[in-house]
Order: sequence, then C-alpha cells, then structure tokens
Amino acid sequence: MKEFLLMCLLLLFGGQRSSACPHLCSCHGSQVDCSSRSLTASSLPSSFSAGTSELRLHNNLLTTLPNGLLDDLTSLCSVSLHGNPWACDCGVLYLRAWLLRQPAGSTSHVGVNCSSPPKLRGRLVAYLTEQEVLDSCHYWYCDLALASQVCLLVFVVVQAALLVALVFFLKRFEKVSKEAKRITEESFNPVDGQRENEYMPLKP
Repeated sequence: MKEFLLMCLLLLFGGQRSSACPHLCSCHGSQVDCSSRSLTASSLPSSFSAGTSELRLHNNLLTTLPNGLLDDLTSLCSVSLHGNPWACDCGVLYLRAWLLRQPAGSTSHVGVNCSSPPKLRGRLVAYLTEQEVLDSCHYWYCDLALASQVCLLVFVVVQAALLVALVFFLKRFEKVSKEAKRITEESFNPVDGQRENEYMPLKP
C-alpha cells in the first residue's frame, strides 16, 4: 500500500513539474517563449512540457542543443531557432538530424545558420552533409593526445642524447685513465738503459 501511494505521489508531482513553465521562459497555454534571454546550452531548460505546441528559442546564445531535448515533444508544431551562434561541429549533429526529420513544409530550419567554424559560417545547418560536420569535429583530448606524443618524443630524444653523451664521456674517461696508468707505470718502471746508468759505479 505504501509503495502504491509513493508511486502516485511521484506521478502527481512529476506531472506537475513537466507541465510547469520552465525557468527563464514565459508560457501562454502550450506556447513556451524562451527567446531573447541570452540562454546558452548550459542555461537552457533541460526539458519542456510534453504538450508544448510552440517553442521559441530564437535570439539567444545557443551553440548547440542537448541530445534528445525535442524528441519527447509530440505535440510540437513550431520551433524558432534563428538568431543563435550555432557551432557546426560534432555538437550540432543532433540539431541537424532533428531538422532533417521535420515535414517538408516546416520552417524550423530557417535562419539556423552556422557561426563557426569559419569554413562553414553562414551555411544552413539542415543542409550540411554529415562528412562536413565530422571534418569540423575537434576535441580537447585530441590536442592533449598530440601534446602527449610530442612530449614523449622530446623526452625520448633527450634521453637518447644523454645516453650518447654518457657513452662518449665514459670512453673519454677510460682513455684518460689508461693514459694516466701508462704514465704512472713508466715513472715507476724506467727503461733498462736508464736503470743501468743509475746503478753503474763511478770510475776512479
């Protein structure tokens, strides 16, 4: 019985949250207006009421839409997305796919243009090819991997240089040691002629 009551409460409050007007937006019936509020992808509401029929997201600072944001809005008839600085990299794939699924007479794609990267600036998102988008994908961990490889290469080169220097100095030290040893031996072991002269008795 308690589990049943808990489930009813969850459904009740969940339904109230889903039908509530999202924060930073204004609502009139099934129309949700989130336009001109300087919204970014992080400050955009995470969900909208399933009964939303018109959604206005134009004139914000949106560069991408969270994956699945519009998928559950089965009553949606109109969405305005123009006036946003869309970044046409991998993050725009969801928006592009959603626009392509809209009916032929839909105007949702109008004004949805790329702001970056420079080579795609001004292009309509809905008309981008998948390869064009993938070619523009750029991830920070790719840069990190490249930097790591460069650092590793520099480390290996430095280690190789140190090894070569060590071998050179060891050979040099060995040569100097042999030379010093030879000189020392010669100083304590004079040649036979010199030894005989040293011990030859003086003639009267």
